[in-house]
Amino acid sequence: MKFDLSGKKAVVTGGSSGIGKAIAETLKEQGAEVFVLDLNENPSNKKNDINTIITDITHWKELNSSITSLPNSINILVNNAGIGFVGNIEQTEEEDFDRLYQVNVKGLFNCVKSILPRMKNQGGVIINMASITAHLAVKNRLAYTTTKGAVFSMTNAIAKDYLDDGIRCNSVSPARVHTPFVDDYLEKNYPGKEKEMFDNLSQTQPIGRMAKPQEVADLVLYLCSDEASFITGTDFPIDGGFIKLNGN
Repeated sequence: MKFDLSGKKAVVTGGSSGIGKAIAETLKEQGAEVFVLDLNENPSNKKNDINTIITDITHWKELNSSITSLPNSINILVNNAGIGFVGNIEQTEEEDFDRLYQVNVKGLFNCVKSILPRMKNQGGVIINMASITAHLAVKNRLAYTTTKGAVFSMTNAIAKDYLDDGIRCNSVSPARVHTPFVDDYLEKNYPGKEKEMFDNLSQTQPIGRMAKPQEVADLVLYLCSDEASFITGTDFPIDGGFIKLNGN
């Protein structure tokens, strides 16, 4: 069976909702034993025999204390946890910038640093969730763009540093994905106009719609599998043509 992960042990951060939940479920379906690191547990993950460790990845001591129950050997780490913020530099306060840095950059750093020793003996795969904003500017996304650019660069550095350990590191750069975050954002900011604004946001993708979480999860599955064993230090946009075709 292609993309078989039987016997593999995987960690997915932010795996209780949205893209992370789809990734955790997909890796589990392909045979991996999956551990989710999140602030909350989704009951459906427990039903699907996906283990959840409640922790805050932005706090080094808490993270390391909470993951003592993980197996000594981890094959896959998917750094999916992240938060967004809408605003240009004038609309972004210091605390907003710090909050995004803590989750999107430091949280990723903490997770790689804490789990990497569990990979070094047998090799492994690290997938980092970047964004189209790591490639080009999107209006009013200053803090988010900055952090995702850091994710893009960190991916390359990790891939270079651990070639000799047989650890592959790649990133995935989605455009807009239809998750609960999108629905909550529209409900909060455009009450009564949710459908109109959803359609407008969908049309910003040249392909004419947002991605589905499962589509991102399937790309991550490929990159985690042995079929992608020749791929490292690379970013994979999944963007409906946004980077190359937007505006044309």
